Amino acid sequence: MRATTIHGVRDIRYTEVPDPVITRPTDAIVQVTASCVCGSDLWSYRGDNGPITEPRTIGHECIGVVAEVGEDVRSFRPGDFVLVPFDHCDNTCPACLADYQSACVNTGVTRSGQGELALVTQADGTLVKLDEPPAPELVPDLLTLTDVMATGWHAAVMSGVTKGGTAVVVGDGAVGLCGVLAAATLGAERVVAMSRHQPRQELAVKFGATDIVAERGEEGEAAVAELTDGVGADYVLECVGNDPAMRTALTIARPGATVGFVGVPHGIEVPMGVLFSRNVGLKGGKAPVRGYLPELLDLVLAGSINPGLVFDLTLPVEQVAEGYRAMDERTAIKVQLTY
Repeated sequence: MRATTIHGVRDIRYTEVPDPVITRPTDAIVQVTASCVCGSDLWSYRGDNGPITEPRTIGHECIGVVAEVGEDVRSFRPGDFVLVPFDHCDNTCPACLADYQSACVNTGVTRSGQGELALVTQADGTLVKLDEPPAPELVPDLLTLTDVMATGWHAAVMSGVTKGGTAVVVGDGAVGLCGVLAAATLGAERVVAMSRHQPRQELAVKFGATDIVAERGEEGEAAVAELTDGVGADYVLECVGNDPAMRTALTIARPGATVGFVGVPHGIEVPMGVLFSRNVGLKGGKAPVRGYLPELLDLVLAGSINPGLVFDLTLPVEQVAEGYRAMDERTAIKVQLTY
């Protein structure tokens, strides 16, 4: 098959690789019909995840049709149209039963999600089936549910967003924008998007942002303080994963608030003294996508949310390298790949 492969810093290719194979009875192979580039893929693309010693496939957000299943798979068969949560789970272990499927004892991650075929290691616990293939206009929305929308939702849930109060979202990438949509959907009265890029500001407003803070660092923190009459935010969503973003998130949280963090951590040093002195909580991590999927799927199918708007560039999968380049240079928010 052909799949997206990474060969070095900013070196993405669409090349021939071996087909995935069923090695465990719980496995399934999915023929990908749509996929996308994730902001977390850019960490590897930029070399921030360490050296790439040999080419490997990359990509973990996809939807498609089941092509083959292992002998223990009972709920799916070839031909089923499925959503593929990026983090796999058996959905029966203690972590899964506590709604933290991303910490499943049998966890796995979608491989070759930007390829023609993807391997799922816990098919019965992970995959979500649709009754029929979706209409083309629904594909972008459904694709976001495999990671980015569920991750933004996780940030809002971890921060404790409920009806009323002020939520502030740190980060204006696709996850941050989905965090804005999540906070608004969950009922925050005021949703502040910290963004200095006009197209992202405009999408944040479409998603329910009531206020925009374009400044960063101390200036941004002061702007949030002014908006909240010096009190700070009731809920903070940290959707970046670097130290400046985390420090801003902790600074703008009011005493007793919780920062929901979903940005993949890189170089973060948590100032424990701040948490201690101001009783600020920190909660989050990898999104348990499978746990959120039923509710999010209902919202999408009902037309209540339209997270597919985060895709502002669509390319044939053969042009995936251009998609990475566009996201790296911030000329695109998120890139959808077609097959």
